Amino acid sequence: MRKIIVISLLSLMVTANMNAQEGAEGYEFLKVPTSAHSAALGGNNVSIIEDDASLLFTNPALIANVSDKTLDFNFTSYISSTFKLSASFIKQVGSRGTIGVGGMVLNYGEMTETTSDFAQLGTFSASDVGLQAGYTYLLSDRWSGGVQGKVILSNYGEFKSTALGVDLGLNYYDPMRGWSFSIVGQNLGGQVDPLYEESQSLPFNLLVGVSKEFANAPIRVSLTFDELTDWDEKKPINHLAFGADVFPTSTTWIALGYNPRRHNEMKVNDSSHWAGISIGGGINIKKFKLGVAYGKYHVAASSVLVNASYSF
Repeated sequence: MRKIIVISLLSLMVTANMNAQEGAEGYEFLKVPTSAHSAALGGNNVSIIEDDASLLFTNPALIANVSDKTLDFNFTSYISSTFKLSASFIKQVGSRGTIGVGGMVLNYGEMTETTSDFAQLGTFSASDVGLQAGYTYLLSDRWSGGVQGKVILSNYGEFKSTALGVDLGLNYYDPMRGWSFSIVGQNLGGQVDPLYEESQSLPFNLLVGVSKEFANAPIRVSLTFDELTDWDEKKPINHLAFGADVFPTSTTWIALGYNPRRHNEMKVNDSSHWAGISIGGGINIKKFKLGVAYGKYHVAASSVLVNASYSF
């Protein structure tokens, strides 16, 4: 039965990915990181084993390691007055199951509406919203698999759209040797109600990640293979993200990451302005956890992510 579940997850990733490549791609806000810890390790880490409810937005298989009844909130500064808010809640079900629900909104603020000859008509608001719910199951002592469904809503003045998506995740974790391995398919799906006449697909992403903890040193290193279905033959390094954690104490962490693709894509006048570099840190105080990270996800501005969670 466990083998059937694993094979089904991997087969569904491949099948859904083939469908996701049709049409133009939209909903780019789904690429903006939500977890401060994941962001600090290069932007899209999918393999760290942490008691972190915000990892629901990165890899649904990882919430098997989150404490029962954990509530998490996130704030991300984006561009100027644009910001993202998110929340998630994790609940254990039985001895092997875990459910997670979450939501996010990227608010673009008020914008000026004009005619084709630039006459002002007034203002309108714009935002993207994502709602999701998923289930993760411990397939064995070392394997966990997760699936979650998404509803994505865009509202740009009089233009509105709806899309449906799925995330699939599989994780292997060996606590004795400190190895964690994940494969994740993010944003499989497409539009139900197009924003314009032409339908758009979700920004599908196939990732593979590996992390290694060391028994004799408070260090963990991570390597993430990103966007594996959109291979860049000229610059294969653009599909890698590097990250490292240091744990000064049992309740604190410091993380540093480097993302070559982000470094290369955000160069302006041959200067990257620290694009591709990310850093963060956090503290765990009994049931309360706080994480903060810095990174750059748009050429116009840097971002700060803040996660706060509490286990009831």
